[in-house]
Amino acid sequence: MAKKKENLSPEELLKQALVPECEWPYMVPENWVWVYLNDGFAECLDKFRKPVNGTERDERSGGIPYYGATGQVGWIDDFLTNEHLVLVGEDGAPFLEYIKNKAYIIDGKAWVNNHAHILRSRYGKVGNEFLMHYLNIFNFHGYVSGTTRLKLTQASMNRIPIVLPPHAEQQRIVDRIESLFEKLDQAKGLIQDALDSFENRKAAILHKAFSGELTKKWREENGVGMESWEEKTLKSCGTWYGGGTPSKASSDYWENGTIPWVSPKDMKSRYIEQSEDYITEKAVKESSTNLVTENSLLFVVRSGILRRILPIAINNVVVTINQDMKALIPKGINSEFIYWQCVFEEANIREKCSKSGTTVESISTELLYNFVIKVPNIAEQKELVNVLNVIFSKEESAEELIDLHSKIDHMKKSILARAFRGDLGTNDPSEESALSLLNEVLKNG
Repeated sequence: MAKKKENLSPEELLKQALVPECEWPYMVPENWVWVYLNDGFAECLDKFRKPVNGTERDERSGGIPYYGATGQVGWIDDFLTNEHLVLVGEDGAPFLEYIKNKAYIIDGKAWVNNHAHILRSRYGKVGNEFLMHYLNIFNFHGYVSGTTRLKLTQASMNRIPIVLPPHAEQQRIVDRIESLFEKLDQAKGLIQDALDSFENRKAAILHKAFSGELTKKWREENGVGMESWEEKTLKSCGTWYGGGTPSKASSDYWENGTIPWVSPKDMKSRYIEQSEDYITEKAVKESSTNLVTENSLLFVVRSGILRRILPIAINNVVVTINQDMKALIPKGINSEFIYWQCVFEEANIREKCSKSGTTVESISTELLYNFVIKVPNIAEQKELVNVLNVIFSKEESAEELIDLHSKIDHMKKSILARAFRGDLGTNDPSEESALSLLNEVLKNG
């Protein structure tokens, strides 16, 4: 029978806390050690958590934060903890999504539900901050289980290996991370301000474009009036195709594929020339997916991203699309004209064409087909597109900013990865080994 923790000798406690060198995830500075999360770094305080359903919380409205897997989810009238702690999701956290955080700090009076584990570092507040950052870069593969909803059990969490540097080095690492993160957040804020400014200018320009103001002079020179603008449904603008997914079980459909198979994850720019996945000609012939000719309009009609935006793009090469997409091959209408008008009407399309009662945000095909746009003659369409392209070519830096904005979170993860390998230049090899610190903490209980 295994001994209880309180009955173990200091030597046994130390052995239980240390990760054997043969199981180290990677090498660290000589004065660092690897420990198991529960035995060597933190206490699990899950006994202080308790779920309260929304109805009861409504009846117990108060000023105490109520926390869940990834952050605060409400308020309540009482508290179960009142200190600086680390919370990490038990279920409902994005464990396998590299960019997203899985742990966070709480401080002061709080109530935690059963979707988050409560941890208290054995090394004080700086240990909590160190642990929080570590868990936000940790690879949870092999530690979480489940299919639709991943779960980190207490037993699996307790066996997570964590690097333990000397206490002063923990502080230096946390300080360096916070300093670098602060600079990145400032940069991200400035980029967002610039993007917001661009979006405001873009909206104003598109309003002028589709109210006829931008081509007013052209119409005067060509003796054309606004009455030439006709109302058309999107369905009448050309031929529509749906998408499909060739069987993943058939290697003949996917291996060495050369035809882009576009899905919502590829819809990140105005023009589509490539995709993450490619299929073969055989897959096209034997599945429900269709070839979509160049200069067609691609629409995302089913994706969680529809909560925020409606991704639309023009394909510069022949592609196929998956079942969450629709393609419009225009007939007698300039494809870029339709693109810009749909970008202008994007909020209206999402509002008026969204399906209700679906688990994933979706656009109703019937409502999308019947959405009405105003269309001038082909000559004015081309003139309008030329004017817009000239104006927006001066805003190309916005795309670079969007790219840089998305890279900042990756830069943060890169900093964390370096921090916990001792690569931030903060370690002092002359400091006493963390083994002494661990011994002291275990001895004092």
